[in-house]
Amino acid sequence: MELNEKGYYLTLLLFGLFAAVSLQKTVRDRSDGIAVTNLYYGLAWFALVASLSLLAIGLWNAGSLSLSEKGFYGISFAMSLFASVAVQKNVRDLSQFKGETEAEEPAAYQAEPAHNFLPTSGAH
Repeated sequence: MELNEKGYYLTLLLFGLFAAVSLQKTVRDRSDGIAVTNLYYGLAWFALVASLSLLAIGLWNAGSLSLSEKGFYGISFAMSLFASVAVQKNVRDLSQFKGETEAEEPAAYQAEPAHNFLPTSGAH
């Protein structure tokens, strides 16, 4: 595989990851009642479909790759898209859960501020 082909697939991977995370965020924002414009929602869908299409076209026309290599690249791409969406969802859920639990904890159970037990520069 030539260097320009590697660059093409890397660019598609990054474009696809961004598109998948962006689409997942817009879908989640809409379900949470956060305003998302139809234009951005449509662009997120277009970007994801474009990245999938460009990968399929690139693999179809890649004469130097065997069928098993093409399958590996395709499955790796699909699994990377899924993983990026799963990580983004888990990070958002954890931050939302953390915010809810901090609001529910009474003041008596909140941690005390950290104290500096190191000697100051003046105390020898």
